[in-house]
Formats: sequence, C-alpha cells, structure tokens
Amino acid sequence: MTEPAYALGVDFGTESGRALLLDLRTGQEAAVSEVAYAHGVIDRELPSTGEQLPPDWALQHSDDWIAVLDTAIPAVLEQVPRARDAVVGLGVDFTSCTVLPVTADGVALFTQERWRSRRHAWPKLWKHHAAQPIADRLNEVAAARGEAFLERYGGRISSEWYFPKLIELWLEDREVYDACHGFIEATDWIVWQLTGNECRQSCTAGYKAMWSQEEGLPSAEFFEAAYPGFDLPAAKLGTEFAPLGTSAGTLRPALAASFGLPESVAVAVGNVDSFVSVPGAGVEHPGTFVMVVGTSICDLVIDPAEVRLPGITGVVRDGILPGLYGYEAGQAAVGDMLAWFVQTLAPPGADHAQLEHGAAAIGPGASGLVALDWWNGNRTILADADLSGALFGLTLQTTREQIYRALLESIAFGNRRIIENFEEHGLKLNEIVACGGIAEKSPLTMQLLADTSGLRVSVPDSTQIPARGSALFGAVAAGFFADIASAIAATRPGIARSYAPDADAKAVYDRVYAIYRSLYERLGRTEVELLHGLKRIYTERSVS
Repeated sequence: MTEPAYALGVDFGTESGRALLLDLRTGQEAAVSEVAYAHGVIDRELPSTGEQLPPDWALQHSDDWIAVLDTAIPAVLEQVPRARDAVVGLGVDFTSCTVLPVTADGVALFTQERWRSRRHAWPKLWKHHAAQPIADRLNEVAAARGEAFLERYGGRISSEWYFPKLIELWLEDREVYDACHGFIEATDWIVWQLTGNECRQSCTAGYKAMWSQEEGLPSAEFFEAAYPGFDLPAAKLGTEFAPLGTSAGTLRPALAASFGLPESVAVAVGNVDSFVSVPGAGVEHPGTFVMVVGTSICDLVIDPAEVRLPGITGVVRDGILPGLYGYEAGQAAVGDMLAWFVQTLAPPGADHAQLEHGAAAIGPGASGLVALDWWNGNRTILADADLSGALFGLTLQTTREQIYRALLESIAFGNRRIIENFEEHGLKLNEIVACGGIAEKSPLTMQLLADTSGLRVSVPDSTQIPARGSALFGAVAAGFFADIASAIAATRPGIARSYAPDADAKAVYDRVYAIYRSLYERLGRTEVELLHGLKRIYTERSVS
C-alpha cells in the first residue's frame, strides 16, 4: 500500500487567510479552514492612536496573519488526524505588494512600543495607493532617462509596488526608515516566522521591485535622479533572491510542536496569491488566460517568449513557472466595487445573490448603461491609481438591478481590454480559466466574461486554488515532486463549470464595448485631467 503524503498550503488574502491540506497521492483537498482577519483592512484610522489616516492609505496588522497560522493549520490537521505525520511540505502565498518594516531578527517594527503610533511603521497593504505621486515621479524620470527596465513593466511603475512605498517611507518618516533592518514582502516575512530564516524570493523581487536575473535592480543613478539622497535601493531589500519552489528551511521546532507536525516539514520560499493559482488550476501551457477573481482581479499568462508589451504590470522570466516568461495584468476593483454597491446602494438586507438574480433578468445592452471599472484606480492597462469610477446612461427609469448589471459588465469589458492588449502584441489567447470567490459564486459574471471576450471560460473544481498551488510548491520544496510540472500533472483539478460565449450576446456587447473603449481612452488618456482633477480636489478637501 502506498504511504500517505500531504502538503499544506496557506493562502493570505485581503480580508482573510486559509489553510488547505492537500493529499499528494490523489490530488484531493482533504481539509480547509478559513480565518477572518480581526483587524481587516485598516484604511480609516490607526488602531493604536485613533489617528485618521490620509486618503488612499491601506494598512494591515501582522497579528491577523499569525492568527491564520495558529488557528487554520491546527484546524485542518484536526479534521484529518492521520495526516499529521505524513505532511512533507508547506507553502504560503500572499497579496502583493504587501510590505512591512522589520527589525534584524524579523520583528514587525510597529509591534514595538516606540513605533506603534507611527503609521509608516505598519504593514502597507497591496492597495495602499498613497504613493502615487512617487510612482509618477519615478515614471517621469525613467522615461526621460530612457531606462530599459521600464519596458518590462508595460511602461509604467505602479504605486502598489515596492519602491514607491519604500520611498514614501523614506520621505515621510526617516526615523522609521533608519530604524528598520529591512522593508520586506509579507510573504517573505511569514516564511521567516515559520522557519527562522530570512529568505527573499525572486517572484516579488521581479514583479514588484523591478529586479531581473540579468540586470539586477534599477541603478542607483536612476533613483538618485528621481530622489536625491535615495541612492542605496538594495539597502532594505537585499540582492539575493531564491527561485520559486526552493526550500527556505524547515519548521522551527517550537512551531512544529505547537502545530503537531514533524520538524522535518520543508517550507517553500514565499509566493504571490495570484501567481500560485496558475499551477493550482492545473495550467502549464501558453494560450490560457488565468484570472483570479476576488477583491481585485489578477490576470496571468505564460509564454516561452518575452514580449515587452505596453500596459501590463510585468513580465518576468521564471516568475510563475520555470522555463517560461510570466505576464501579469489585472483590475484593481472587483469584489471591492460590488461590496461598495451592496453597502451603499442596495436595499437593506440585500446580498449579492439577490442582486445577481435581478441583474440576470436584464438582457445584453438592455440597461442602457456603461460603467468604467475604476473604483480603485486602474491597474492594467493604464496603471493609474488616480482614476476613479464612472457610470454613464443614467435616467429617471434606471433601477438598482440595471446599475449592478452595468458594474458586472464593466468588469467583463475591462477584462476584454486587457485580453486585446495581449493579442495586439502577438500573445494569442485561446481560453480563460477563472478561479476565486466570484468565479465560484457568480455564474452571471463568468458568462459575461465569455460573451464579451468570445472565449470559453472554465472554472476549476476547487474552492481554494491559491492554497492548492502553494501546497504544490511546498511538496516540490520537500522533494516529493521533482519539479512543479510533475506536481501539476499529478494533482490537476477537474473542471467544475464551463461557459461558452453566446454569439447573439457578443454581437450586442461589441456595440456597447465600442462605447466603453471610447470612454476608456478619453477619460483614461486624452482627457485624463478630468478625473485627476476631481481626485485632486477630493484629496485636498479630505486632508483639510
């Protein structure tokens, strides 16, 4: 009889984290446990002082992440007690770029009494957009200097990334900057807590810190030109980055004992929640557009060729799967935008299922509305956090259900714009694989993606695709599988649902999309000052 073997995958999202116990012999998900973050997204006031946070701030509390480890891992092992001695590896993934200042021994700086009241000492969530002016300055200088690295990132640096957030810290609270040993991705920090080893990986370094295997980091001269005095870009980041699938070490003995696991459990280097979804969904070939649909959308494409196309958020060799170039794109507000609608405009007690039922009764184009899905700025292809959402076509007859459907359609239209950008630059896409909470819970959204793009949409038979992908990397780090390709082949999930495009619906949506695309170009490019001006006035009034 074959000996049992399991791996743990721990997936840290925006509002909660979850642990998955994966049976490596069968590919079955043996147990899952989810833990909501007690502090959630901190975007209104600093918990330690009650200080009102400025606009576009978004923080988190590292105790919430530790609570996921302390609660979810024992919970899944309790569900399958026989698995305890058969767990060989553990992998983690995280939202990115979520970063925090730390001491030399890995302590989160804000947890120390001296720094608790300093907002820059706290972890900054991926959707912290207050560094947009810094990103703008870096883009301006990079373009003026003809910096070649900029082409790897679609021509624009995002405010969500590592250096805008680090320079914001350097500019606004030099004491915190000087006091921290490092400014570290949360995925690397949680691996440090698990193993006792600081081990930064190549994935976030490549996509979020503009590092490449061939060229390293952008030059000190570039940063000095943008911000005189900031001339040591590697000081808080480091210069050595481990490849994905490698081991960062084994569980610390005390932690292994508290979980009830062997000390021999290998811990893979950290990863990103969206990127691990590619192997988690069983995708390993070019031509598939992988969407992770949740609070936001992350889009992933793999290909043997490097194409430096505009408007993406990065292309990195070996960034998702070894031997291939990994491309990232995405939409910044999806679940967030729909939650805003429920909290602000929906009738009391209404939920997404009820709203979707009403929206599904409205045919393509029948709402008379079109929306721009920029409730949290635009990630791809405009890379502009200062853009804001818009809704056109309102009349005295417009209903809530029509508005909700227009928001769902705007998600699909934004997705089509991203797909077109890939195909316009030679990367042919044949199908969409969608995973995440909305992919599982919103059939209407999935059908809209198919109808607007003309591509079949498949949803894998798993509710925990990122955690599944992390577990696979944990198994590779342990040596159970020779490589991630072998892990994918042995555990590929089935397809739960598939959505074929409706030709009649697509014909209507082509007409609506033409209007969306015209508004997209005008308000996002040629007349961008209109929305920027509104944002500027709002920010000035909020601060005052």
